Amino acid sequence: MICDFGDVAVVPFPFVDMAVSKHRPALVLSTEAFNSNNDNTLFAMITTAKRSGWPSDVAIVDGATAGLIHQSYVRWKVFTLPNELIRRTAGALGERDRAAVAAALRKVLP
Repeated sequence: MICDFGDVAVVPFPFVDMAVSKHRPALVLSTEAFNSNNDNTLFAMITTAKRSGWPSDVAIVDGATAGLIHQSYVRWKVFTLPNELIRRTAGALGERDRAAVAAALRKVLP
């Protein structure tokens, strides 16, 4: 499956402290062209864990459009997966959230 920047995809998320992975929503950071040409997609973690938040977390304002049930945050735990591991898309960030993520990403990776 080929996704585009701003899509929320369900993928097997790699956890640092676990030998297994769980299917979780993740934010697509790379473009559709990159993902198609490289057979891989770059993702950022989406979490509901506000208590253990990072100062750089980005709150997702329009969770319904993104296909998220609970208040969620983009966290800059970044990873790449082969496109074939993408299970499905849950939704996509709305324009406001897309702009907030793009601005935060420019601060993380100037």
